[in-house]
Amino acid sequence: MKSSPSTPAHPTHPLALLAVDGLLSDEERAIRDTVRAAADRELRPHVAGWFEAGEIPARELARTLGGLGVLGMHLEGYGCAGTSAVAYGLACMELEAVDSGLRSLVSVQGSLAMYAIWKHGSEEQKQRWLPKMAAGEYIGCFGLTEPDAGSDPGAMRTNAKRDGSDWVLNGTKMWITNGSVADVAVVWARTEEGVRGFLVPAGTPGFSAPEIKMKLSLRASVTAELVLEDVRLPADAMLPGARGLSGPLGCLNEARFGIVFGALGAARDCLETAISYARDRTVFARPLASYQLTQQKLADMSVELGKGMLLALHLGRLKDAGELTPEQISVGKLNNVREAIAVARECRTILGANGITLEYPVLRHANNLESVLTYEGTSEVHSLVIGKALTGEQAFR
Repeated sequence: MKSSPSTPAHPTHPLALLAVDGLLSDEERAIRDTVRAAADRELRPHVAGWFEAGEIPARELARTLGGLGVLGMHLEGYGCAGTSAVAYGLACMELEAVDSGLRSLVSVQGSLAMYAIWKHGSEEQKQRWLPKMAAGEYIGCFGLTEPDAGSDPGAMRTNAKRDGSDWVLNGTKMWITNGSVADVAVVWARTEEGVRGFLVPAGTPGFSAPEIKMKLSLRASVTAELVLEDVRLPADAMLPGARGLSGPLGCLNEARFGIVFGALGAARDCLETAISYARDRTVFARPLASYQLTQQKLADMSVELGKGMLLALHLGRLKDAGELTPEQISVGKLNNVREAIAVARECRTILGANGITLEYPVLRHANNLESVLTYEGTSEVHSLVIGKALTGEQAFR
């Protein structure tokens, strides 16, 4: 029986247009659905309030996320789940569908702080920190960016000097997610041997982490400055396996991979909201969804969401096969975040004035994505990474 103009057909979900679910394994779908259900039940009801207040219950959230098994979930051993890269990406997507700040907490914990210890740490360091970080009992942060060294980490001024068998660190790090609530900070500093990583426990004399307030983006996230004033650390605080900028940059690639999926979660949530709103909203005695201009917007956004999802899955399969390159990660981060923020902004137009309130998630997502567009490599930097791959020419300097 054909539907009449007055009886709309059952709507198709944007990702169903390209049958994306059929590209996932049963295990991947189960992990995705488990994270989605937990996020909808335990996080989504509170996130607008956290965003408005500019505060989150970080320790409670860490324990909740640790219990869910998503902290360092793509790492092997030490209490970590050891899932595939695609499964980790899907978890990031579901968390960012709630809020980019929540995915940021998980990314920094698992793909930056935990990964740095897992990849470059000694066995003693791994045993001390990773099991409790996986459980959410300890929180970690990653100190690379500085007030005058963002896109160019080679310009960092934080330094570590030997004093007998100890190290003494001085410097400042900026825009550090989880910083003021972290139990341990992975701090990168310049030494006579090149850039090295150090584990700085909270409470170490000379180390402080004042929180950054008055943010207009990532308000449901803890952001801090790290200040190191003659911070004395024992020799075994250094990460033995990391030497030079390749150490922190390799960690950043792990986090960027999660963003490739995560940004699509924010876009999907905006698009689902806009479609539902357009179907329910009556304008000039007709559903807003029935107008050609509205359908054009929804069609264009759904196409970009689907393309972004196919790209993310392709990169995830490459990563699981051990074949993913840094420039491929740059393609994913550049495209998917750029398209996600465009989707969020367009969805706001469909909601009209209602789109600016926290009753709906679209402008919250758009504001958050302004930060996601910048951190873990700006769009400009990723464009130059891709440009270098295409031309063989270095354009950073």
